[in-house]
Amino acid sequence: MSNKLEAYLEEISHFLSGRGEREEILSEIRSHILEKAATEHGGTDDAAVDKAIAAYGRARKVAEKYLEGRPIIDPAYKRFLFRYTSVLFTIHTLLTVMAVIFQKDFVIFPFLFMPRLGPIEALMYLPTAFLTDLGLVALVLYFITLSGKDVKLPWPKFAYDLDEVKPPKKGLLAGRIATLVGAIAMFAVTDFAIYLYVKRQTIFFKNLDFSDPLPLFTAAAGRRISLIVIAMFAASALALLVKVFTSSRWVDVGSSVVSLALIGLLLGQPFDNLFAVTVSEKILPKIRFGVKFLLLFIAVMVTIDLVKNLVIIGRRKLAKNARNS
Repeated sequence: MSNKLEAYLEEISHFLSGRGEREEILSEIRSHILEKAATEHGGTDDAAVDKAIAAYGRARKVAEKYLEGRPIIDPAYKRFLFRYTSVLFTIHTLLTVMAVIFQKDFVIFPFLFMPRLGPIEALMYLPTAFLTDLGLVALVLYFITLSGKDVKLPWPKFAYDLDEVKPPKKGLLAGRIATLVGAIAMFAVTDFAIYLYVKRQTIFFKNLDFSDPLPLFTAAAGRRISLIVIAMFAASALALLVKVFTSSRWVDVGSSVVSLALIGLLLGQPFDNLFAVTVSEKILPKIRFGVKFLLLFIAVMVTIDLVKNLVIIGRRKLAKNARNS
């Protein structure tokens, strides 16, 4: 038997599932190739088999022919993938925020365990939570598809439907002009912040007297926080500028990811010895709580926007595939 034939069949097997079915398919392919070699190339020697394999096609394409009509998730259920994932992830995000604010564990046995998290751990945890929710929904839909039964799944009306997802309208001059104005304004804010930082090594002051401003934060803390905030301004300005030329939601996705990373850096800044001005010990815990709550609230809003854009991108791809099929 040709070593190349065995290697070819082994490569095809990587794209097939189910041991019994896989062996049956491989046996059928082996017979077809040997028959093709004998009838079209005059024998079953290595040279004839190699020619038959070359004419048979790429391993993946051959496997797809046998798997055609047996999708992992039935097209009728694909629309639920992002819908249910967005619902689960919203719940996951709210529980994460509660775990950070109240510093408590949350257990919904046996479905969910939410440990006590700090701000940085929470931001690092959310992408993993999204992938977990996506995988869980995909697994459930896979088993529903595998069962072959007609399952009527509930349909929340607050999510996006395929026919609601429309390509972005192009050539909207007024919208582009408004975006350009916003970009110019953000670049102006960024430039002013950079000017203040270069001159004063901070952009946060206790008073508004620019002839003799008093820094709000200590020197080291003021520099760190100022640079992070300036980076947020710059990222927002750059995203708006790019959106003048394209309506792709990937721009929003990238902007949201950068924003979450910078918010994480802000949340990670030490709060002790932060202020350069005198702050009452009674007020300090309230300020700490308020700042954390505000930043986490912003992070949640950014995360929701990120998930929304990812859902729309995914559903547009499904809609496009549905139109092409």
